[in-house]
Amino acid sequence: MVDRLRRAAEQLEAPTCPDCHIEMRWFRSELLADEPVPIIAHLFVCPHCKRTAQTDTLFQGTQRSPDKLSAPRFMAYAA
Repeated sequence: MVDRLRRAAEQLEAPTCPDCHIEMRWFRSELLADEPVPIIAHLFVCPHCKRTAQTDTLFQGTQRSPDKLSAPRFMAYAA
């Protein structure tokens, strides 16, 4: 989960404050939901007027192909 949070923060663009028209600073990130789709909320605050903003990051689920699934190590042969 920490890797997901780190990747989401790296790709994030800080919003612009609608009052001051300056770039807001990142304050913190928190996990809103883990299932069925992980959602991380990123909170920002304006350094001048202290207004807050939130942006959410949704993660796409990864599907594994059937050939990547586990299989028994020993095959049983019918006689």
